[in-house]
Amino acid sequence: MQQHLIRAATVHDAEAYARTHVAALHESYARIMPREFHQYYDAELPAMIERRRGMLEAAARTPDGARSWLAFDDDGVPVAIATSGPGRDADRPDFELHHIYTLNRTHGSGLGQRLLTTAIREEPAYLWILEGNPRAERFYLRNGFEPDGTTMLCGPTWHLRPMYRMHRQ
Repeated sequence: MQQHLIRAATVHDAEAYARTHVAALHESYARIMPREFHQYYDAELPAMIERRRGMLEAAARTPDGARSWLAFDDDGVPVAIATSGPGRDADRPDFELHHIYTLNRTHGSGLGQRLLTTAIREEPAYLWILEGNPRAERFYLRNGFEPDGTTMLCGPTWHLRPMYRMHRQ
């Protein structure tokens, strides 16, 4: 069994983070999202790299801001990402899990659980989840998250799919 290394992402990891993010989006939403979604993220990768670089630079200057992590397999290949930080929702100022994405080949390894613990510890937190993603919903329910009744539609990039918020006390 692989022992994935998890470490804080640095500015030098911007490209690896963004590439892993896009690969995980493709895997996670292969059956949920239309082909145009995947084409968009393939084309958007260079801009995502630059945005991630800016976020990681800002994180290095802001001790209480959002933090990101990368996980690597035994060969040093990035296989998962996570970002968390202060809540961005006005009605939910506590801690937010922005995202966790693990590549399919790591599923069942415990890596997602380790990333969740790394990103939010045992603290109260909230997250947003795309409707129609039962694997993610089961994972978060197992970890004490419950839907809080708040819903919204994703933006056009996500084809206005419904999503809902989950919270853990």
